[in-house]
Amino acid sequence: MEPEPQLPTDPQALRQLVLGLLSTLQERDRRIGQLSSQLEALKRRLFGKRSEKLDPDQLLLELGAWLSAQPGEESSENQASSPVVSAEEGSAPRKKGHGRGRLPERLPRHRTEYHPAPQDCICQECKVDLRRIGEEVSEQLEYVPASLFVVEHARIKYACPQCQGNVVMGTLPLQPIAKGLPGPGLLAHVLTSKYVDHLPLHRQEAILQRHGVELSRKTLCDWVAAGAAQLKPLVLLMKGEVLGSRKIHTDDTTVPVRDKDRASMRQGRLWVYIGGAEHEHLVFDYTPDRKRDGPQRFLAGYQGYLQADAYGGYNGLYGPQGESRKPGAIEVACWAHARRKFFDSMSNDGRRAPIALAFIRELYAIEKRARDLGPEERHALRNQEAPRILAALKSWLEEQAPKVLPKSPLGEAITYARGQWEALTRYLEDGILEIDNNRAERALRRVAIGRKNWMFAGSDEGGHRAAIVYSIVASCAVLKIDPYAYLRDVLQRLPSCPPADLKNLTPKAWKAALLAAQVN
Repeated sequence: MEPEPQLPTDPQALRQLVLGLLSTLQERDRRIGQLSSQLEALKRRLFGKRSEKLDPDQLLLELGAWLSAQPGEESSENQASSPVVSAEEGSAPRKKGHGRGRLPERLPRHRTEYHPAPQDCICQECKVDLRRIGEEVSEQLEYVPASLFVVEHARIKYACPQCQGNVVMGTLPLQPIAKGLPGPGLLAHVLTSKYVDHLPLHRQEAILQRHGVELSRKTLCDWVAAGAAQLKPLVLLMKGEVLGSRKIHTDDTTVPVRDKDRASMRQGRLWVYIGGAEHEHLVFDYTPDRKRDGPQRFLAGYQGYLQADAYGGYNGLYGPQGESRKPGAIEVACWAHARRKFFDSMSNDGRRAPIALAFIRELYAIEKRARDLGPEERHALRNQEAPRILAALKSWLEEQAPKVLPKSPLGEAITYARGQWEALTRYLEDGILEIDNNRAERALRRVAIGRKNWMFAGSDEGGHRAAIVYSIVASCAVLKIDPYAYLRDVLQRLPSCPPADLKNLTPKAWKAALLAAQVN
């Protein structure tokens, strides 16, 4: 049995000992709370719902309790609480339709007629033939598996019948892959299957085998590389258009990359840059790491609004944020990031975190009503209603900051919101800006889904190829055009397209030409 520790008899030494123990316990409680919050976030990510929705009644209850506790501020309480009521009354849930929808008219239809038996087409009373008076049509959706076929390019030769000379031959059109096996349709199918349908090349290899064609995975990989090389000039044009936008959304995600010099994977990065409504293109960029030179190289010289998270790599891009802002980009922060930090602190502080979430919820209620408005009307609505909520939220943040541990989950959320406050409220300046950066996060979702299927990039070159093709197919998705139809047409035209006409083949220009042709 271990002997009991001897306590000092000096009162001053005892006081120091007690203070040290209290400090240790406080640090331990802070660390336990931090780890508990991280554990809850990890459990929710692995096993729970990813949604951050909460019961609105709980949020309003906590917010109302805080407002009622503010002495002598009845008028400000009414100002802060009035948007709550109006937001609830003015928003009705959207109802989804029920029942089977009609099949699209553009689908080809194969008609089969079913006539009664001949003996049934004679009137049982008059004994005369029945006459056709109409029909009842029901539709059934059928499927025919994709098929492969061979295109024979026959170059016909001509020669002089007398001298047997002067031989001429038809010219073969330029192909996406010179002397290559795939036609533009098959090459477009391979790219679409991998980067839109998330089918890795080894699965495509097996699918082609079922159709009776043996193609190695290396061959398919070479085709992807050749297709990306053809599309690269278009992506460079798209990049120029995005950089000409008044605002850009950006974010990044990891991409495991195989490194022959390592036993394990290393983490590369795919960055997305999204232009505004006048430049509806998404451009991806790959970097082998997350160093700041990646976005600084891509966005060099950009002077519009840049909406991103609080990653320090963007700091060198921002110019002075006072009255004179140029040169440099203008920082716009993301309320979804700020909200997520308060949501993650719910398990650690379920009394105060809902108050911040309730304030942020009211900001989003305004955005819901402004969703279908033009930039000027959206700007007016925001500046009419949002400043009161933001002022109340800022007051709450300043009040709570001294009361929470800085390193606790709630303390970190408050520190983040206060440190980003100017950038968080900048969306009030212009109606083209958005309250959050969810547009960039949604664009990266296709990478996250693909990453679960193709698992990793074979090299940095593979990462660059992925960025090129993702730029094309993601832009097609935003513009609501069929990526396969676009790729098939563009890959057929690119080899013989003059450089001056490349601007007509970007997804936005291609869609405009398609719509114009349909009108004519």
